[in-house]
Amino acid sequence: MNVTLAAGGTGGHMVPAHALAAELKRRGHGVMLITDERGARIPGLFEEVPTHILPAGRLGGGLVGLGKAVRAVVAGRRQARGLYRDFTPDAVVGFGGYPAFPALLAASSMNIPTILHEQNAVLGRVNRWVAGNAAAIATAYAEVERLKPRYLAKVALVGNPVRESVARLGTLPFPEFDDTAPLKILVTGGSQGATILGQIVPDALGQLPPRLRHRLQVVQQCRPDDIEQVRVRYGALNIPAELLTYIEDMPERLGEAHLVIARAGASTIAELTAAGRPAILVPLPIATDDHQTANAREMAKAGGARMIPQPEFTPEVLSAQIGVIAGDSLALSNAAERALSVGRPHATRDLADLVERVAGSTAPLLVGRVEARTPPMAMGAPA
Repeated sequence: MNVTLAAGGTGGHMVPAHALAAELKRRGHGVMLITDERGARIPGLFEEVPTHILPAGRLGGGLVGLGKAVRAVVAGRRQARGLYRDFTPDAVVGFGGYPAFPALLAASSMNIPTILHEQNAVLGRVNRWVAGNAAAIATAYAEVERLKPRYLAKVALVGNPVRESVARLGTLPFPEFDDTAPLKILVTGGSQGATILGQIVPDALGQLPPRLRHRLQVVQQCRPDDIEQVRVRYGALNIPAELLTYIEDMPERLGEAHLVIARAGASTIAELTAAGRPAILVPLPIATDDHQTANAREMAKAGGARMIPQPEFTPEVLSAQIGVIAGDSLALSNAAERALSVGRPHATRDLADLVERVAGSTAPLLVGRVEARTPPMAMGAPA
């Protein structure tokens, strides 16, 4: 079969789409990608998949911005229809983000079945717009906010696809850690980095008790504008730290880590839980619909992570939390097991199975296995 994948230009949308593309190709299916210029520039993804960049409007900028967005969507939809006449997809899979919108509209206008994949614990804006026409909605969480109850019959919980090299980590023993072994900490702010991690983490590590501080080995991703300042701070504290603007070998780094300090993006949490790595999560407060806080809840509730809201994220609070979660080897390994308990390492396989069922059948498909959840601050508000 032929399958078109449509994904927005951030790593959170592109990484799971890439994982699905690899699995579909392994099964012998044809795959085509529709994205924007940002998505096409992400290194290491879709290198052997035909990729098409289409215009896609983004809301904002008042009436002028709205007019530009509508024109871009119309143009993108027209171009996508032309691509479908040549490629003839049996299904179109949307991973959210504005670049997916015209591709999904074009598919619905041509009676091509669509599948939506939602990486976050809050149904994204584009997925909300097109959910009514979707043949199936695949989710990464058992509870999903902004998901209307009438769509539950076509929802399947599959998880968030991760790279096979990451999923394999969950089958391996947790890195050895005792009273004398190095404490290896990985710090990542997602594909764009996070300035606040550079501001807070070094000082927090500097406040650890000597029995932990003297055993630290840190790998930290920094924004390019921040890296020299962070390097100076670690040097002043005499803490060994390898600083990078982009972590290309993330599976290897994650495999070595005892503890991860990170944002709560969907791909980050999917990799942490698939690999079984305990974490301290700092949700991005300006994320749309506060979806990173929602993402972090499941892992935190299971005991695999501690969540610190950004307004409370200080060196003192972070240092105390590191002491609790990494204070002894038993606590750390227990947190690792709890992180692994909510992982869904077979998400890629399960999503590919769902795509094959939709693409090969016109019959009604699924019994809902996901709960609609109204955000606490929006009780009674219209979805």
